[in-house]
Amino acid sequence: MEQSKLDELKKNFGSIAWDDPARSYTIPKQDIARIAKFLKETGDFLFEYLKCLTAVDYTDRMEVIYELYSFRLNLGMKLKVNLVPNDLKLPSVTSVWGAADWFEREVYDMFGIVFEGHPNLKRILLEDDWVGFPLRKNYTDERIVKKPVS
Repeated sequence: MEQSKLDELKKNFGSIAWDDPARSYTIPKQDIARIAKFLKETGDFLFEYLKCLTAVDYTDRMEVIYELYSFRLNLGMKLKVNLVPNDLKLPSVTSVWGAADWFEREVYDMFGIVFEGHPNLKRILLEDDWVGFPLRKNYTDERIVKKPVS
C-alpha cells in the first residue's frame, strides 16, 4: 500500500500499528467497527469485500483476523485484534460487511468470541446444546480431541 494511504490511516486512527512480519495492521478492539467503516467507505480505500474473518488461540490471547479486499485498488489488507482470555468480546462488523454475519457466528461457535451487536449470534456449525468451543487450545472433549498414543 502506498505511503500516503498508510499515513492517512495513522492520522485518522493513531492506535493502529503495522506488524511487518505478519503484513497486517493490529488495532484495538474498540476501534474495529469504526476502522472497518472507514476502510469500506473512504474513497482512497474502498475495501468493499470481507474475504475472511477467523480467529487463532495463542493460549495467552486470542487473535481475530479480518482479511479485506479492494477491487478498485486490486489490493488485500489484513487487520488483527488481540483479545485477552477473560474478555473475549468485540464489536460486530455486520453493519459494515453483510458477509461478517456467518463469519462471526462461526468464530463464536468454534472459539466462544462474542461479537457485540451481532443480529443473530448463535451456533452455526454445532448443535445448540454443545458444550465448549472446539478450536480453543484448552478444549478437551475426547470425542473431538485425540491424544497421541505413547
